[in-house]
Amino acid sequence: MISNLDPQTAQFLNGIDQIQNNIAKASNEVSSGLAVTVPSDAPDQIGNLLQLRANQSHNTQVQANLTLAQTNAQAADNALSSSIQLMDTATTLATEGATATTTATSRAALAEQVQSILQQMVANSQTNVQGVFIFSGDQDQTPQYTWDATQANPVVTQQTSASTRQIENPAGGTFQASLTAQQIFDDQDPAAGGPATDNVFNALNTLLTGLNTNDTAGITNSISLLQAASVHLNTSQAFYGNLEDEIQGANTYASNNSTQIETEISNIQDADIPSAASELTEANTQLQAAMEMEGQLPHTSLFSFLG
Repeated sequence: MISNLDPQTAQFLNGIDQIQNNIAKASNEVSSGLAVTVPSDAPDQIGNLLQLRANQSHNTQVQANLTLAQTNAQAADNALSSSIQLMDTATTLATEGATATTTATSRAALAEQVQSILQQMVANSQTNVQGVFIFSGDQDQTPQYTWDATQANPVVTQQTSASTRQIENPAGGTFQASLTAQQIFDDQDPAAGGPATDNVFNALNTLLTGLNTNDTAGITNSISLLQAASVHLNTSQAFYGNLEDEIQGANTYASNNSTQIETEISNIQDADIPSAASELTEANTQLQAAMEMEGQLPHTSLFSFLG
């Protein structure tokens, strides 16, 4: 019966296995660029690596949310710029209509222009980005206001959902995502139970009614309402200007955070390519030398065990 391998041969084979394992590991690092591809490569670092990847995924989602929020804020800013210009035009028409020398016919013509402005203001309140009404609060699939020229007051309320959504700031905390059409265009006075003095729709409709009825006093009264509404629109636009600044700051933080996370992941899993290449060369040299040495050793054949 042939005995087991002698200790010297067993040691040689174990050494060959280790060299081949080193070759496989170094070759994999060189080809993939990664030092950690399976948990057994760095069992003490897997927990940290998984947490970093979770942080990276969350940060990517935050950046996507900020990009959408930036788009919405810019669209809102543009809509409010248009609305402020419309209000300036309406104030000019009101001043013209309040003049004592203006005739009823002229006021009727002015009324048509004001009605167009009011209709455009409603359209601005319906500003839509990617299928979402950005001034519609939490019910953003439906505009808060629509236009119906058959009504005495053509501005029709559809819904008055509040805006409760918050934008996550990766630096910590959250901030308000938007204002609603009601807050911007249809400001209410709870104490009076009706429109506030800076209500955009009410100011325009008051002017429209005064022009249509040739009511000089009503037209004159609308001027102060239009001015207050203009200030309110500017305040709303300032909100979005500040919001864009906050989003930009959050985006910068998220971008820096992404770079930091990527660096930490790289420090754990990326291979040192020059070092791995050197180890691969060294291991191949060791294997070649071992095989050459093994070839020079005396070999025992089957006849050595026969008596």
